[in-house]
Amino acid sequence: MTSLIEDFVEQVDFNSYEDFYKNFKLKYDEDYNFGFDVVDKYAEIDPEKIALIWTNDENEKHTFTFKEMKEYSNKTANLFKRLGINKGDAVMLTLKNRYEFWFCMVALHKIGAIAIPGTHMLKLHDIDFRLKQADVKLVVSVEEDSLLPDYEESEKELGIELKKLVIETERDGWINFNEAIEKESPIFERPTGKDKTYAEEIFLIYFTSGTSGNPKMVSHKHTYSLGHIPTAKYWHNVVEDGIHHTAADTGWGKAVWGNLYGQWISGAAPFIYDYDRFDGIKLLEKVIEYKVDTFCAPPTIYRFIIKENIEGFDLSNLKYVTTAGEPLPPEVSKKFKELSGLTIKEGFGQTETTLSIGTFIWLDAKLGSIGKPSPLFDLKLLDENHESVEIGDEGELCFKINDGPNPGLFKEYYKDPEKQKQQIHHGYYHCGDTAWVDEDGYVHFVGRNDDIIKSSGYRIGPYEVESAVLSHEAVSNCAITAYPDEVRGQIVKATIILQPGFEPSDALTKDIQNHVKKVTAPYKYPRMVEYVDEIPETISGKTRRVEIRQNDMKKN
Repeated sequence: MTSLIEDFVEQVDFNSYEDFYKNFKLKYDEDYNFGFDVVDKYAEIDPEKIALIWTNDENEKHTFTFKEMKEYSNKTANLFKRLGINKGDAVMLTLKNRYEFWFCMVALHKIGAIAIPGTHMLKLHDIDFRLKQADVKLVVSVEEDSLLPDYEESEKELGIELKKLVIETERDGWINFNEAIEKESPIFERPTGKDKTYAEEIFLIYFTSGTSGNPKMVSHKHTYSLGHIPTAKYWHNVVEDGIHHTAADTGWGKAVWGNLYGQWISGAAPFIYDYDRFDGIKLLEKVIEYKVDTFCAPPTIYRFIIKENIEGFDLSNLKYVTTAGEPLPPEVSKKFKELSGLTIKEGFGQTETTLSIGTFIWLDAKLGSIGKPSPLFDLKLLDENHESVEIGDEGELCFKINDGPNPGLFKEYYKDPEKQKQQIHHGYYHCGDTAWVDEDGYVHFVGRNDDIIKSSGYRIGPYEVESAVLSHEAVSNCAITAYPDEVRGQIVKATIILQPGFEPSDALTKDIQNHVKKVTAPYKYPRMVEYVDEIPETISGKTRRVEIRQNDMKKN
């Protein structure tokens, strides 16, 4: 049994959340590099330790040790260097959940190049935007839908020439990644001199989901990987030589939250299921087959799972479950506990942060709460005058910019000083989210500032109303938004997708409204209901409430 966590924290074990919050401290050298100081260190001290377990719908299986991860990442680094990639160059990865993603990430970290993960669902305009904004030099991609031709078309539109690698595919203008790395040396020396990497340098950029406009480039430092120790060890509750699964495509930040940095540092192996199409039953079958003991997924996936007939499934190996990405509807939590005996522990973070608020292992889950602050973050709820609000009052989630670097917080909005000024001012990073804190110190998420509905003097967050609407048997999905009203200023509008077998009607609308009045405060019920076949979403699956509001304005 080997874990490197003691190399990077001053204290590993804590008696309570209060002990954790007060005494958790990170430590690292100025030239810290995840590739060398974690991956290669494991390969040196425990070469046969399992790093990654992978399978797909064709039942292909691969298990990689840290010795193999070191060698494959070195081969990949040598290939990238041969193709002209140097420290500071941007490389875009659209790899779904292929195991080659892990080779590429570690290789780029070793070189000191900038990794830019992206979803395979990107369209041509998304690709154009990313290639141009980040000045991408090389792409590594799977062959999926129109991805490869879109990259080629983007080169023409932008007048650039990319180096292009593709997974296990032969195509003109593209290099077969798998064949190419086998020709490279498994030895890659740690860079020195001008190529040496440093802990506070940029090594990763994510594009935000773009729920309210064009995506922004969020850059992270090498220390971001250390910032995920609380995520893995004290929220996911991963264990030494355990197997953890976070359900996330590698295009999203959640993938490195749950399937890379903190898990490896804490000594656990991520399990990766590279499915073609999501199926809740198949996912559970894989989790059982591969003896996953800690599991994390967005609430949407838990909703899929509880709607399936899983009685008789042996979930005894599953010891701990968590969720983030959107608020957890209470009925989903209750139903999952009935089926599994496990309580889902919530957490909160952004593209700009690691896990910043969580129901950490010492804390009981409280329905409607995302937990308490991580020790990496000094949380304040501020009003419009930048004053702290009282317990129970709503304010904007803000994190104090303390002296010295914070491994949990992003470095900057890359090449966007205006956005930087908008979000970081008066000594705080402003999350753009509204929340309140109860008398026990638990944080309760209300919604994005722009999504808060102001009706007849009340401030109404969309998530609580959405949870109430979703608990009606006829509702499959819904989005709650503000709708202009001459008398009340704004009213609550529900945009609803119905379950199969239900049809829109005045009687159904009335029933849903009455149901919401019983489940939550009556003044929060949706006075307007629209039935649709589709709700606008970002490519990351987040509801674009701004688009619903804009469409409503056009109708008026």
